[in-house]
Amino acid sequence: MANIKSAKKRVITSAKRNLHNRMIMSDVKTATKKFEEAVAAGDKAAAQELYPLAVKKWDMAAGKKVVHKNAANRRKASFYAKLNAMA
Repeated sequence: MANIKSAKKRVITSAKRNLHNRMIMSDVKTATKKFEEAVAAGDKAAAQELYPLAVKKWDMAAGKKVVHKNAANRRKASFYAKLNAMA
């Protein structure tokens, strides 16, 4: 355990941020999983409905600096390509 006051504060702050980041990434992963399942099932209507939600979750995570913006853009491009490939 830390002895210095600032180090103690960092431990608490880091734990709070870690919990916050995990909550955001959980939402992102859930939205991604639902979209991927719709694509795998070949359900184009469901995939088109879930696509904006998945993109929004990735944008929000990138905006909150939970993931890098380029990583989010890469995932969104992948989603778009999968959606178009279903045609």
